[in-house]
Amino acid sequence: MPTLHWIGKDKIINHHQEVPYKVLNHEYGFYENGKTDSSADSRNLIINGDNLEALKSLLPKYEGKVNCIYIDPPYNTGNESWVYNDNVNSPKIKKWLGKVVGKESEDLTRHDKWLCMMYPRLKLLHKLLAKEGAIFISIDDNEQANLKLMLDEIFGHKNIIANLIWDLGTGTQAGHFVRAHEYILSYFKNKDLVPNFRGGEGIIEHSALKKISFKNPSVEFTFPSGTRWDAPDDYELFETWGGSEKTTIVNGRMIAKDGKLKEEVVLSAGFAQKNQMISWFNNQITFDSKGQLVTNFYFNKNGILRYEKERSVINPPTVLKEIASTKNGSTNLQSIFNEQIFDFPKPVELVQYLVDLITDKNSIILDSFAGSGTTAHAVLNLNKQDGGNRKFILIEMEDYAETITAERVKRVINGYADKEATGGSFDYYTLGEPLFDENNNLNETVGIEKIREYVWFTETRIPYTIQKLTSPFLGIYNDTSYYFIYEKDNLTTLDYDSLAQYVQQKAERYIIYADNCLLPETFMREKNIEFKKIPRDITRF
Repeated sequence: MPTLHWIGKDKIINHHQEVPYKVLNHEYGFYENGKTDSSADSRNLIINGDNLEALKSLLPKYEGKVNCIYIDPPYNTGNESWVYNDNVNSPKIKKWLGKVVGKESEDLTRHDKWLCMMYPRLKLLHKLLAKEGAIFISIDDNEQANLKLMLDEIFGHKNIIANLIWDLGTGTQAGHFVRAHEYILSYFKNKDLVPNFRGGEGIIEHSALKKISFKNPSVEFTFPSGTRWDAPDDYELFETWGGSEKTTIVNGRMIAKDGKLKEEVVLSAGFAQKNQMISWFNNQITFDSKGQLVTNFYFNKNGILRYEKERSVINPPTVLKEIASTKNGSTNLQSIFNEQIFDFPKPVELVQYLVDLITDKNSIILDSFAGSGTTAHAVLNLNKQDGGNRKFILIEMEDYAETITAERVKRVINGYADKEATGGSFDYYTLGEPLFDENNNLNETVGIEKIREYVWFTETRIPYTIQKLTSPFLGIYNDTSYYFIYEKDNLTTLDYDSLAQYVQQKAERYIIYADNCLLPETFMREKNIEFKKIPRDITRF
């Protein structure tokens, strides 16, 4: 398999293992009715800090737990003017490259820098991804080829899902051609475990109309008598209805009888599923743009055309043409903030489409280049749509993490413009101090509770339940009792006295941390006790 080489690769290929583990400092929780100093306990997170360090801090709790990752990293266009500082020449990245790559970093091209920045982040994302999870990465021609080879190396070429092409819905001059598409590279953690996209069970309903536009002109369609119509008998429509989904009666009448259209009628509208309508009304097996089986076209009680489809297996196309344009992303932000904040933000409809392909109602979705918070917006929309309990984790290193990223999520939760509130909550964090200092000793400034929590996570991989700080007992898991005998200013020793004083919880096995151990090995084997020395035996992520 071809491999990608660049200046500095040898310095960063294992750098993810050297990234310091930093604690997350809780700043506030947010509910529909406002902020709170206490935790919202929602398991939705927004983290402000370097995404490499933040990803490392997520490992103890989320390694192998994230079901879907979507990222929109810098495209490395060379454009200095973007908020995203898109040519990776930001002072933060330059400082990081100088520290990790060394003097060699002075000779890096912009492509070398981008690869050095991305590689360790992708390694940590791979660790966080669940065994059946998928990652989607938006990119353009500047780095698409390099990214593909890098993902083949980290995720394995056999795990590629597709190199999706997203039709931007518009075009800009780019040399000899008009640039009218971008790519979305998509990989599974283990493709063998996911033979098809999971659509879940049951029926989904969607609107079969779109706003009339140049790309979606109004066309005529004949609906036969007997078409389902969820209106009372003798209910009749005469001319037009539907607001932005404007529909005109061209020929015939719309009269409801026995839950059906009484007579044939010709309607003109911006139909979203024109080809599927032709197929379905001709009694052919019909699939929508996601590859889901269409089971019905019908009019709701107000005469608005809808369609139903089975969730089941999804076989979507690799060219995404009619989901959302780049203009939709700008419109999303404009309606939320009443001003244009970013150039070319991703539309929420696009991210929502991708997340919906791979997640169920209880999935965890991560975006480590969160930008304006589109991924959280998509997750909240999906939860409102199907009553799900999906969780989002956003990481944003720039200063606007609070004023834009989190602010957008707040407004989506509470409703904005003409959009109904989605509801929900989240907790806002910043990156704190490293857990270990430069000499690899415990950094006591982070607080004993953070240290205890970290040790518990390294041992069990499950959430930590706070115990009394006056006791070294951490908890019991799988019939193993865990103890962390530690004092800030004194050396601690595991001996018969401390064993009698502290170890009160009976279990089949005991793991006990302390500075020293004076118990004989034969005694520990007999009692099934394992000693771990502080800080030597604390696992490093």
